[in-house]
Amino acid sequence: MLAIIVTGHGEFTRGILQSAEMIFGKAPKVTAVTLGAKESVEDLANHYQAAIQAMRPVDELLFLVDLWGGSPYNAAKQIVAQHADKYGLVSGLNLPMLIEALSSQKQPLAEVIPRIETAARAGIRHVEDANDTAADEEDF
Repeated sequence: MLAIIVTGHGEFTRGILQSAEMIFGKAPKVTAVTLGAKESVEDLANHYQAAIQAMRPVDELLFLVDLWGGSPYNAAKQIVAQHADKYGLVSGLNLPMLIEALSSQKQPLAEVIPRIETAARAGIRHVEDANDTAADEEDF
């Protein structure tokens, strides 16, 4: 089963995981790891290691990170580099991406990453005509 660490700056990751659990339900081997305002990248890397230990055994692990290039991303990237064959890292965390990841935990990491990228992009929509209900009805 794919383990998932949802991570980012401040309480965002706990909130988005809580929202996903309201929709999807609580999933095993999923945890939120946050970077506090006064914490370092080293502190965060230690939090990641503790989270991984708590979810053991971990065959494959996916980091879902809020922002590309930020401290949570950089700390996760170091860990993923050491386990490139079984750990993955995707940035740009949004709720559709997280729900897709939760629903795909029984799939191999290599199949999950393209699916969550697609779900994340599909979750971005611009409403051009707020009175047009036909497009919304087609999605259901």
